[in-house]
Amino acid sequence: QVQLVESGGGLVQPGGSLGLSCAASGSIFSINVMGWYRQAPGKQRELVATITSGGSTNYAGSVKGRFTISRDNGKNSVYLQMNSLKPEDTALYYCYLRLLGRDYWGQGTQVTVSS
Repeated sequence: QVQLVESGGGLVQPGGSLGLSCAASGSIFSINVMGWYRQAPGKQRELVATITSGGSTNYAGSVKGRFTISRDNGKNSVYLQMNSLKPEDTALYYCYLRLLGRDYWGQGTQVTVSS
């Protein structure tokens, strides 16, 4: 019933910028947490950033100061603006929603940082 669809991934050079978008559809309560996780080959899935419906944010230390998460509550959407990208940021990025004690995930969008 609940679906998350990401967009905006692609190839970018080190130091460049990229923006990711995610739209949630279905029965979405107004009070929830949305965010982004990522997984690189051979590594565990890790938190990138989350944001509550009230606007409170949480960032991984590796991206703090470079990435900015935001959301549009009316559209049930979450965004991730990524600046000063590094090769280490290369991963499959997943949109995340925590709603009524359950976790939902998007299909993932690939971000590749390479010269």
